[in-house]
Amino acid sequence: MNGRLLPWTGADGKPCYLVGDGEGHVSRLADQIESLHLGMADGLLDHAAALLAEQRLTGDELRYLARRLSESLSDVKRIAESRGARLPSRD
Repeated sequence: MNGRLLPWTGADGKPCYLVGDGEGHVSRLADQIESLHLGMADGLLDHAAALLAEQRLTGDELRYLARRLSESLSDVKRIAESRGARLPSRD
């Protein structure tokens, strides 16, 4: 049984994994946090599109937006890796 990559890291920044059947409290919490991350990413993309359409961003605003988009992309990448690792093997 492989561990599930959780959508958060430990205090030292290392990945956290959960080994289990996917039915427990921590699994449900991870599902909720993944859903929250995906919803936030969707909202951030809408916000970024609106800001970029204005074409009047300052350098500070653009850097702030880039940092938030980078953080969001990292969250979504972690979710994709976690879900991909849990797909059944084709062997």
